[in-house]
Amino acid sequence: MAYKVNAADLTHIRLNETDTVASVLQNVAIILATRQGTAPLWRDGGLPQNFVDKPIPVAKTMLLAEVKEAVEKYEPRATVVGVTFTDDAATPGRLIPTVEVEINAQP
Repeated sequence: MAYKVNAADLTHIRLNETDTVASVLQNVAIILATRQGTAPLWRDGGLPQNFVDKPIPVAKTMLLAEVKEAVEKYEPRATVVGVTFTDDAATPGRLIPTVEVEINAQP
């Protein structure tokens, strides 16, 4: 079964999540919401942000690669099935990724 998640899904963080599906989806949302180098005890975690200031078509391709690599590295229980982007109407040029993942672990 595939699930969709984005950084806006972090309405509240539960550090001791016991439900496997909720835990994986929360972790993917945290990866999407974290800029690499900003989390004190997780400096290499999150997205590297190499796509910033690139033309939109290039940024989408780079962000797609960054998302896939980060999820593969930091949440091995999830497999990225697809990534779609929505534009932020309030901030032109801002891409908001929505990641579709399949969960590999048994719930």
